[in-house]
Amino acid sequence: MIKVYRKTATIKAEQFDGSDEMVDKYELIDAGTMLGTHHSPELYLTGSGKINVGDWIATGVSGEHWTIADDVFKQTYAELPVIPENVAYIIKQAKKGDYKLGWVFNATYLGIWRVSVGNWIRTHAETFARAWLDGYVVED
Repeated sequence: MIKVYRKTATIKAEQFDGSDEMVDKYELIDAGTMLGTHHSPELYLTGSGKINVGDWIATGVSGEHWTIADDVFKQTYAELPVIPENVAYIIKQAKKGDYKLGWVFNATYLGIWRVSVGNWIRTHAETFARAWLDGYVVED
């Protein structure tokens, strides 16, 4: 029986802009140089294949890099939600205390949190739930 799965790991990714800085940073290889002919517009990421401007270079947990076509990237990945520091604190403390997401929402509607935190959670409920489930980035 075929089952449906979702990805649960987060990655770091940067969209390739064709700049010399990115070519150097990711040690991209010029196809013409590889063949000993001349410089060509084709660039390759070692072990991953050809890369085009607009493609994404992903970095895994052990530092390995691979390319992802822009259309595939947009269908597969979404940025982690950005949340305020005081809301991140609630998530961290609630998980540390082994509370469940439903309890946090209930506590929000009961007015347990500071007004600013409760208001943010109520008005950004889906973002809060996504941050709880997938992780988050604290806003600057």
